[in-house]
Amino acid sequence: MILLERSVLESKRLLRVLIAGPVLSVFLILSGCAVGPHYSRPSPPVAPAYKETPENWKQAQPADQLTHGKWWEIYQDAGLIALEEKIDVSNQSLKAAQAQFQQARALVAFNRASYFPMVTTGPSASRDRLSKNRPLLGATTNYTDLVLPLDVSYEPDLWGRVRRTVEAARANAQASAADLESVRLSLHAELAMDYFEARALDAEVQLLNSTVTAYEKALELTNNRYRGGIASQVDVAQAQTQLETTRAQATDLTAQRAAYEHAIAVLVGEPPADFALPMTPLNAVPPVIPPGLPSDLLERRPDIAAAERRMVAANAQIGVARAAYFPALTLSASGGFEGTSISNWLTGPSGFAAAGLSALQTIFDAGQRHAVSQQAQAAYDESVANYRQDVLTAFLEVEDNLAALRILENEAKTEDAAVAAAEHSLALSNHRYRGGVATYLEVITAQSAALSDERTAVELSGRRMTDSVLLIKALGGGWSTASLPSAQSLTSSPPAPSP
Repeated sequence: MILLERSVLESKRLLRVLIAGPVLSVFLILSGCAVGPHYSRPSPPVAPAYKETPENWKQAQPADQLTHGKWWEIYQDAGLIALEEKIDVSNQSLKAAQAQFQQARALVAFNRASYFPMVTTGPSASRDRLSKNRPLLGATTNYTDLVLPLDVSYEPDLWGRVRRTVEAARANAQASAADLESVRLSLHAELAMDYFEARALDAEVQLLNSTVTAYEKALELTNNRYRGGIASQVDVAQAQTQLETTRAQATDLTAQRAAYEHAIAVLVGEPPADFALPMTPLNAVPPVIPPGLPSDLLERRPDIAAAERRMVAANAQIGVARAAYFPALTLSASGGFEGTSISNWLTGPSGFAAAGLSALQTIFDAGQRHAVSQQAQAAYDESVANYRQDVLTAFLEVEDNLAALRILENEAKTEDAAVAAAEHSLALSNHRYRGGVATYLEVITAQSAALSDERTAVELSGRRMTDSVLLIKALGGGWSTASLPSAQSLTSSPPAPSP
C-alpha cells in the first residue's frame, strides 16, 4: 500500500515535469517574437559629386582639413578661438539641449524597466474592535491585525511590445544626442559669423575714419582756396557735406558693431554690460575647405543623423501598435505574513501565498487598433519623407555656399581692380582741382566712387569669411555619426548633472 502511494506521487511529479517542459519551451519561443517590420534605412537621393566645387579646390588635400570638434581653429584667430572655447562651458541654450538629451536618456531606462517584474509591498497594522451586536459575532470582539504582504506581477514580452518600445526610446535618445550636436554646431557657427561680421565692421569703420581724416584735409584745402578767391563757397559747402555724411556713416556702423558685440556676449554666457570685444579690423581670407563626397555628408551632418534615428523610432512604433492585436499575459503572485501580535507575526503558520495567471485579449474595439497601426505606419512614412528632405536641404546648403565662395572670390578680384581704378581716378581729380582745371564736383564724384568701392571690398571680405563658416556648418563641422551614443551606453548610468 505504501509502495503504491509512492508510485502515484512519483507519476504525478513526472507528469508535471512533462507538462511544464513544453509549456516553458513555448514560452521561451514566444518571448523571442517581436512583431513589426525590421528597420532598413531608405536610400536617400545622393549625387556622385558636388556641382559647385571650384576647380582649384579639387586638387586640394583630399583628407578632411576640419579639426574634429574644434573646426574654428583652421582660421588661426586667437580671439575667435578664445571665444569659441566658452560656448561649451557657459552657453545656456546648449545646456538646455544637454538637459533634453538627459530626459531622452532617462526615458530609455524608464521603458527598460518593463523587462522586469514589478514588486510592491504595503505593510499595515490595525487594532480593531467589533460591535457586540454584530450578527454571527464570535468570542473575540477586540483583535490586532499585522500584515506584511509582498506582491509580484510580470507581463512577459511575448510579442515584443516592450522591446520595440525600448528600441524606439533608444533611437529617440540618439536623435536627441544628434540634436544636441546640431545646437552645438549652430552656436559655434553663429559665434564665428558674428565675430567675423564685427571684425568686418571694424575694418569698415577704420576705412571711414581714415576717409574722414582725408576729407577734413580736403575741406581745409577748399577753405584756403576760398579765402584766396580761387574756390567758391559752393565748393566749401560740398566738401563740408561730404565730410559730415561720412562721419554719420561711421557712427551708424558703430551702432551695428555694438549689436554684434552684445550677441557674442550672450553666446558666451556673459551679460553684454560685462563684455567687450576689442576693435580688430578684418584682414584675412577664408581657408580652403574641401567638401568631400556627397555620400560622406550623410555621416557628417547631425541633423541628418537625427532624422535617420527618428525613422528607427517610428519603425519601432509600428511594432508596438501591432503587438496590441495579440493577447497580454500577466503572471502574478502574492505572499507574506499576517498575525495578531509581534510574537506570531513572522512565524511559519502566519504565512500566506497565492499565484495566478491571467490573459487579456481585446475582441472588439471598433477599429481602434487598426487606426493606431495605420497612424504608426503614416508616422513612419512621414519620417522617411522628412529624412530625404533633410538630405536634399543639406546638399542645397553645401552647393549654395560652395557657389558663394567661388563667385565671391572672383568678385573680390574684380573689386580689388575697381578699388585701384577708383583711387587712381580720385588722385587725377584732386590734381586737376588743384590745378584749377576741374570743379570740386568732379572731386566729390571721384571720392564717392572710391569710398563705395573700398567699402564693397571690405564687405566682400566679411561675406567670404561668413560664407566659409556656413560651408563648414553645412558640412557638419567635422562631426561624425560615430560620435552618437551606442545602445549600450544609453542603458548605463547617466553622468551626474553639472551644477
